[in-house]
Amino acid sequence: MADPKALYQEVILDHNKKPRNYGALEHWSHHAEGHNPLCGDHISVTLNLDGDRIDGIAFQGESCAICKASASMMTTTIKGGTRQDAETLIREFRDMATGKLDLAGQPHRLGRLTVFAGVRDLPTRVKCAILPWHTLHAAFNSVASTSTESEDDPMHAPIGDA
Repeated sequence: MADPKALYQEVILDHNKKPRNYGALEHWSHHAEGHNPLCGDHISVTLNLDGDRIDGIAFQGESCAICKASASMMTTTIKGGTRQDAETLIREFRDMATGKLDLAGQPHRLGRLTVFAGVRDLPTRVKCAILPWHTLHAAFNSVASTSTESEDDPMHAPIGDA
C-alpha cells in the first residue's frame, strides 16, 4: 500500500499545479466568497444548480496549496451530483478534517477525498482545507461571504488556537 503522506503530498502538488474547475462560471445561480483570515486564503465559488443537480461549479482566488487542492477536488467530486449529496460531503469532509469522523469505523462517502485525512494532525492547516467547503455551504444558502472565523457560520469549527 502506498505511503499516505506521500500520496497526500502528490495529490496536493498535482491539484495545486493543475487545479480542476478553476475560474468562474459565466452563468451561475449561486455564489459565495470565503476567507481564512489566519493565513490569508481567499476564494470564491460559483455554481449553477439545475433543479437539485449541480450542473457546473468553479472556484478562483488566492490561496495556499492545501486550500487550492481541496477546492479542486471538491469541485470534481460534486460536479454533476445533487445538492443533498454535496451537503453530506461538506459535513463529512469537515468532520474528517477536524478528527470527528473515524474513517475506519464510520460509514462515509468521501472516497478519494480521504487523502486529506492527515490534515487533522496539522491544526493550523485544517481551516485551509475546509475553507472551500465553508464557501460552498455559504453559496448553497445564499450567504455572500463567509469566514473560517465567523461565529455565526454553521460550519464554524474552532481548532485549538487556529
